[in-house]
Amino acid sequence: MSTPSAVPVSLAEIARIAGVGRAAVSNWRRRHDSFPSRIGGTDVSPQFSLAEVEQWLRENGKLKDVGGREFLWPRFEALGSRDESGLAIAEAARRMRFPRTRTTSPDLSAEVRQLVGEAAAMGRAEGPRETFEFLLQRWLETHVRQLSTTPPPLATLMTRIALAASVGEPAEGLTVFDPACGTGHLAAAACQEYDGPALTLLACERDPALAALTTARLGFVTEGRDVRTEIVTADALREDPFAGAPADIALCNPPFNERDWGYEELATDQRWVHGLPPRTEPELAWVQHLLSHLRPGGSAVVILPPAVASRRAGRRIRGSLLRTGALRAVVALPPGSAQPHSVSLQLWVLRAAPDSFSAAAPVQDALLVDATDFARPGTREPGPDWAALSTFVLSVLADLDRPEVTPPEKAVRVPLLDLLDDEVDVTPGRYTASRGETTSVELAASWKELGSLLAGLTGHVKQLSELGFETGSPQTMATVGDLVKAGALTLSAGQQPPESGTPSGDTELPLLTVADLLMDGTAGGLTHTHAAHAIAEEGDVVIAGVVRAFRAWVHEGPPVALGPQLYALRVDPEKLDAHFLAGCLRAPANGRQAGTHASSSSRVDIRRLQVLQLPLEEQAAYAETFRRLRDFGELLDRAGELGRGLTDHVGDRLAAGGLVP
Repeated sequence: MSTPSAVPVSLAEIARIAGVGRAAVSNWRRRHDSFPSRIGGTDVSPQFSLAEVEQWLRENGKLKDVGGREFLWPRFEALGSRDESGLAIAEAARRMRFPRTRTTSPDLSAEVRQLVGEAAAMGRAEGPRETFEFLLQRWLETHVRQLSTTPPPLATLMTRIALAASVGEPAEGLTVFDPACGTGHLAAAACQEYDGPALTLLACERDPALAALTTARLGFVTEGRDVRTEIVTADALREDPFAGAPADIALCNPPFNERDWGYEELATDQRWVHGLPPRTEPELAWVQHLLSHLRPGGSAVVILPPAVASRRAGRRIRGSLLRTGALRAVVALPPGSAQPHSVSLQLWVLRAAPDSFSAAAPVQDALLVDATDFARPGTREPGPDWAALSTFVLSVLADLDRPEVTPPEKAVRVPLLDLLDDEVDVTPGRYTASRGETTSVELAASWKELGSLLAGLTGHVKQLSELGFETGSPQTMATVGDLVKAGALTLSAGQQPPESGTPSGDTELPLLTVADLLMDGTAGGLTHTHAAHAIAEEGDVVIAGVVRAFRAWVHEGPPVALGPQLYALRVDPEKLDAHFLAGCLRAPANGRQAGTHASSSSRVDIRRLQVLQLPLEEQAAYAETFRRLRDFGELLDRAGELGRGLTDHVGDRLAAGGLVP
């Protein structure tokens, strides 16, 4: 391991340490001759000495309220090896909790053990759990391509489903089983969601670094509670360390599409009650492994790729799972719910048969839920609206054992006779599509709304078509930069929020990003804010300063924090009308003049945008016309959207027959 003075950091890491954007660091490097010299990397991606960077930042007053952990992480990253850095973080966590113990990992070098000791000391000073979570999150982000984790909201949802689906009371407390625990997200969620007595967490992971990190995480999560944990490093399918140990609920996010899962050596394994999984169906091996560990009436929830629901090779096992009542429900999740983010993953809800068949009515159907519509755009990889998704799924599955209750739209009870055909396809979308057929009442309401929209458009067309424009000498213009200098408005730029888990302030606001604007325009996740953040309040003009999403509007509603490439303009009401300003700024020609247009991601120079110079009393007429023009565009978009929907729905009804002459 390198000494701290030689630990390399990139411009992005320096920006993270200083709590600024990367462009600010590049600007420091150009403007200050004293900025540290490059020690490695390339001209495009230079690297600098961590110790020199820290000294320069402190001497130049560029450090805000930055804790020591920001300088600690680059030293772990400099280890290079994913396994060594993971084991070092886990060992540091153990030393934070038990300071009197010595490092017991023989695989760690003397230099790494020294770093572990320093990290443990810092953790005890700045908060052990917070320091561990910070280091773990950075480690996961660095190795995201090599790891597949379960997002905490999904882990919570899976735990709640499993607890609700289980029948019968545990004999002595609750036992939770996870045979592929990764870094322990599911086990941690189970600990947080279960508030009863005597919790036992049994987990298995074949990767030693991940198993060590799970042990460290659960050590913090279970602190002060009556919880017994046992985490074993082993391949759960090949060498089950918990064979014969019954669990009340099981949670699992197993590895997908593995071919070398032990097909040959496990061909006669007693776990394959529903049939030997084909070599190409390792996920069905995990399903049966989970069922083999459930007590009678216990439940399991497992994340699976969508192909498992329909692949021909697995139809015999799927049929057996349905006939025996082991497969009770399938939930299709929105893309982006977990890795791989481009795929609509599924949750399979499983249940072991109760002790007595008289304890429950014979299973006659399976509940299929299509929750793919709960995607919430707002990032490069769209993720779900977790609150709405969880509420919907849990409300539907609350009636899992009540066949007399008709599920809501996008959920359907499918009789086993319909499922047990030649394909045994349990893909929810295949069966819920027909349930979503638009009714005659809904069609009538849509036609009525479209008529109202068209009437509104007609009114706008009449008034806008009567506008007259004088031809003559060009009007005087001023740029946004000129107006800022004159004090007519103030300009603030949005920025990337700090990492989750390290809030920089007490106020939590919705964060609006350019990606949100490109999708539905709704602000996405929450961010902690302080005075340095750009906040758009009611009446402010907001501008998207990127060519592909260029627009300007007057913000209405509660305050929102602005992400990168978004700007807030606050006008002096004695000099400018906000709606007049927004109308001038969003003119297409204005954006073309101020943007480079080298590509769709090119930025618009906000300060170069031009505004017509008029007295305040003359701005009102322009502002009213700008508002009417905006309303006309919104009505036009809504009418087009509604019209296309009606075309599709009526076309489907016509193709199905039943037209009344």
